[in-house]
Amino acid sequence: MNKPSLDAESAYAALRDAVSAALAAEPARKPCVIGIHSGGAWIAQRLHRDLTLSAPLGTLSSAFHRDDYGRRGLPAEMKSTDLPFEIKGADIILVDDILFTGRTVRAALNELFDYGRPARVELAVLLDRGGRELPIEARYCGAVHPLSPGENFVLSRTADGRFALEIE
Repeated sequence: MNKPSLDAESAYAALRDAVSAALAAEPARKPCVIGIHSGGAWIAQRLHRDLTLSAPLGTLSSAFHRDDYGRRGLPAEMKSTDLPFEIKGADIILVDDILFTGRTVRAALNELFDYGRPARVELAVLLDRGGRELPIEARYCGAVHPLSPGENFVLSRTADGRFALEIE
């Protein structure tokens, strides 16, 4: 039996186009893109490449700032934060794969502010699945697809860098 899926490539194209349009409207803007491990980092890498951004690409782990790590535990494979630029005063586009409760984004912001106070942080997500528990919204969003409480999206990446989303 096939698992239900969503067209992740169409969602990515919509996200890329939304970010591109915003940057075209402010040509002097040179944002730093930071992806939240793991899916957000994949999307950030591709956005950085496709939009030919000049600022370095960063990645961020929110694991130590999560308010539910006692229940969830730490990931088996810990990814580290890598921010090869100054955060203080930076213009940041923070990228995540799926926006759900808002807790990952809150934890990522806490991690980010450990490195300094950026001038601006905007959130870009591939997919908003609803179910927010915190007042967090994405500035750029590829698709909105609410799910029932027992369902989850799983993002994967093929060898050629294409994205796939399945519902479990």
